[in-house]
Amino acid sequence: MEYSDNLQELEEKLGYTFKEIQYLRTGLTHSSYANELKKYHVRCNERQEFLGDAVLSIVVSDYIYKNCPELPEGDLTKLRAALVCEKSLAGYARSIDLGKYLLLSKGERHSNGQNRPSILADAFESVIAAIYLDSGIEEARKFVCKFVVPDIKGGKLIKSKDYRLKDHKTVLQEIIQKNPEEKLEYVLVGESGPDHNKHFVVEVHLNSNVIGKGGGRTKKEAEQQAAREALGLMGY
Repeated sequence: MEYSDNLQELEEKLGYTFKEIQYLRTGLTHSSYANELKKYHVRCNERQEFLGDAVLSIVVSDYIYKNCPELPEGDLTKLRAALVCEKSLAGYARSIDLGKYLLLSKGERHSNGQNRPSILADAFESVIAAIYLDSGIEEARKFVCKFVVPDIKGGKLIKSKDYRLKDHKTVLQEIIQKNPEEKLEYVLVGESGPDHNKHFVVEVHLNSNVIGKGGGRTKKEAEQQAAREALGLMGY
């Protein structure tokens, strides 16, 4: 199979057709391959990886900020980190068999570099940058969201032991239920503002003792904040 045919095959897997195919070629070129062909001035994907990392971060941050309103800043940070970590990116790369298309040195290929998580993750970021450079942020956003949105909506990351990202109410409940005689209750103690801009205040009670208090635009958000405060006071 010719190299150009390989790129056409990869474009089908990416769901994107390049206007300037050189961006994709560069995105697939590992530094080991570029060094091996140094005299030909082959460009590796490291600079595109740098750009792709930034594009990935803003796209993921924007999506979870708009679509996960119940998560406070700390959990948004954890969720973003889970979505853009090496393990996740390597998994996304494997789902499109990206390693098959990478240009690696003979030594790197011999040592199975096409399956190494760090190389796959870097290449995936470089491909994001290639799409961004070719068409701009919206096409890059579409590409990134094809991978990260199913993980978010499916709750895969939140349930995964690798990420330990659980909502505060769940964590608090798990701690309290170790002692069956303990009773946990959320009590609405305040409500203010017009219908379009309500603010709720909730206390979390443990056996009638207030152990946390929180506010938010919804009762659910206020309960999460109350549980968060309770966990903090308990040293979690």
